This record gives sequence, C-alpha cells and structure tokens, in this order.
Amino acid sequence: MIAESGMFVGRKPTWAGLGEGVEEAKNSEEAMKLARLDWDVVPQPIKTESGILLKGYQANIRNIDNKVLGVTSDKYSIVQNAEAFSFTDEILKNSLGVKYETAGSVKGGKIVWLLAKMPEQLITDEKFEPFVLFANSHDGSLGVKVCMTPIRVACQNTLNLALKQAERVWTCRHTGDIKSKMEEAKVAIFNASHYMNNLEEELGILKMKKIDNDGFVKMLDSLVPINELKMSNRQLTNAKIIRNGIERVYFDAPDLQDIEKSAYRFVNAVSDYATHSEPLRKTPNYKENIFLKTINGNDLIDRSYLIARKVA
Repeated sequence: MIAESGMFVGRKPTWAGLGEGVEEAKNSEEAMKLARLDWDVVPQPIKTESGILLKGYQANIRNIDNKVLGVTSDKYSIVQNAEAFSFTDEILKNSLGVKYETAGSVKGGKIVWLLAKMPEQLITDEKFEPFVLFANSHDGSLGVKVCMTPIRVACQNTLNLALKQAERVWTCRHTGDIKSKMEEAKVAIFNASHYMNNLEEELGILKMKKIDNDGFVKMLDSLVPINELKMSNRQLTNAKIIRNGIERVYFDAPDLQDIEKSAYRFVNAVSDYATHSEPLRKTPNYKENIFLKTINGNDLIDRSYLIARKVA
C-alpha cells in the first residue's frame, strides 16, 4: 500500500525511470535496440551438482550474460523480444498518430515491455493520453499481453479501470507470418478504441454521480474498512494511513479542485494515491511493483471504480 509523502510533486506515469525513450524508433526492432533489449533467450537443460538431469524442466538463459530469467517446463516455447512485439509494427503503419514511446524490462529482464502512445483525446472535456502497453515474459508468468493505460493529463493519474463493457487486457498469439501479424494488429487497435469509447461513457456516468462529504466517507469505508475488533495494530495503522492519504488527495489535490465532488473525483483520488505515493514499506523494487499493476490491474483502483459505480 501507499504512504502520503510527496503526493502532489513531480507527477509522472508509473513507468517513468523504468525504461528508455524510443520515440525515434521506426519499428519494434529499432525500439528493442534503443532500449538495449536486443538480446535472445536460450533454453538450457537443468542438471544437479552431481550431473543428474532434471527431466521436464529448462532454464531460460539470456545470451548476453548467461543470466537465468526463469525455470519453466521444457514444453514452454520461448518468444524472443523481437518476435513478441513484431506485430506492433503493423499498428504504426496503419494507425494515424500512434508512435512508440518507451521500452524496458522489469524483474531483472524477466518481463519485457513496449509502450505505444495513441493520439491525445478529450474525455468529458479533459485531456487524456491513451497508451497501449505490450508485455512479454521469459519466466512463464505471462504471454504476450496487451493492455490499455489511459493517463489523465492534468495529474498523470492512471485510470486503467476494469470495465465490464470492454476488455482492458488481452493476449496476442506470437505467430511469424505477415497475415497473422496484421490480424493481431487490427484486434489490438479495435480493442484499444473500443476500450477508450467505453471509458469515456463510464467516466461521464461517474461525473454525474454527485456526493457530499458524508458520501465520500461512506465510499472510503467500503474501500478501506476499519474493524478494531478484527484487525491487528499494524493493520489498523496501515488502514488509517491509506484512508488519510486518499482523503487528503480528495480534498487537497490541486488538480481535483475544479471537479465537482463526485464518484469520478473519488476514483481519481484513489488512483492518485495508489500510483503517485511511496509504499508503506519501501522496497528497492517498489516502483516496478506499481508499474506491474499497470499491466495486471491495480486492485485498489478497480475496487474504487466498482464502489463508485454503485453510487445512486
């Protein structure tokens, strides 16, 4: 969870500092080179110290430094970085205004990602920057994933809500022929556009759901409940820190002052808190952990949206 420090200063997207800018890349191969991700992964059999072969398993090793990126079944098919993102080139060719933005890796190279930026658009009279995030793993944790990551420009809040009407995350096959690549690219752009259209509708609905201060407290109670009889001292402390942090954002964040108190403002406050503050326990890789929630979904933000959606 997230602590209060530094809430309103230096707002940046969750991937800031985790990758390299690849705006000059004309294709995914160039993007991989600019981000120093132009390496391959080689499967190797695993043996014990005494030389006994571990049947059914393989070590996935990075060829530039022999680092083990994962241990998987020997039936696991490795998808190289260049192959994983090659279908995205068709998106850039056929979609006006889409360009590569950033690429990088997390978890020591186990997960590799590439970010493309779609043209800025207005959603309920506010500027949003839609990003399409592509990710691939070498440890078996995920296939080639594609996910929408809309950013509210005014505050760099990540509003990647899990909508019922449109998928935010989907998986692409990794096939090498041009026809399949074109089909995957079409699917990705259709899903991205479909998601953004539905997001605009949902955020418009949330803006119409006005709440007073008591209504905000009730929503916060649902999101971060406090039960002194069932919670440990540490749980109580953490819950109060989270609640105080969200409350402070809701009432004090400069970028929320022009928005009427509403379910929309509540979701923004939660997103702001969840993605722009330091965790209660600051580990060396906490920024990576926040970024990974951009791919897999942030539970706190998703729950805030479900609560906000129920407001009468």
